[in-house]
Amino acid sequence: MYSVISGDIVSSTSLKSDDSALVEAQLKILIQDLNKKFKAYSRVIKGDYIECVVPNASEGLQVALAIKSFIKALPINTQNYKKDDNRFKQFKTHGIRLAIGYGNLSRYLPEDGIIDGEAIYLSGREISGGTTYNKERIVIKNTLFFVANNDKLNTIFQPVLSLLDVLFSKATSRQCEVLYLKLLNCQEEEIAQKLGISQSAVNQHSTSVGWNAIDEAVKFYKTIILKQQ
Repeated sequence: MYSVISGDIVSSTSLKSDDSALVEAQLKILIQDLNKKFKAYSRVIKGDYIECVVPNASEGLQVALAIKSFIKALPINTQNYKKDDNRFKQFKTHGIRLAIGYGNLSRYLPEDGIIDGEAIYLSGREISGGTTYNKERIVIKNTLFFVANNDKLNTIFQPVLSLLDVLFSKATSRQCEVLYLKLLNCQEEEIAQKLGISQSAVNQHSTSVGWNAIDEAVKFYKTIILKQQ
């Protein structure tokens, strides 16, 4: 069983060309980090769509939240956009929509770029059907989803992800930088060195963004999924 994450960057077409190039370059770093820390295989399709296979299925939520925090932490210059640009506001607020599909893969050959099976179908279908567009604006209700062919699991996880959605939508770029490194299992002292801030500042950002609740949710996901293995 795998956790397979499908992600669609919110309002990516609203970004200026330089910012789009920055996102594309930074995604390569994200892919390397996830492979190193979680042995996850990730790929980017058409510049703004991510697929990520997490071999240890119990780490699926941790990886999804790492992706979410990474995208929200990207150093996009807000001064290049109008204050009433709703699509850019949605990008800054949500960053990326993510669905975790939990299930089997009939074929998984990362060296050949092959991902096929239930888990990726579930996550892909969930992402493709969750956003409403009109001519002027994008309407987003939720950006974190869990889907499995198990109604009990779906019922257990969706309220948790909805609450996490609220926490992440309110998180600042700096808080998301801290979150990302924490989700990669870095200690506060190491995070402080990487970001060039004090350890007390790291702790303050962690507290403000609700790290304890996020950490408990990640542990809860691991516990429940491990019981399914």
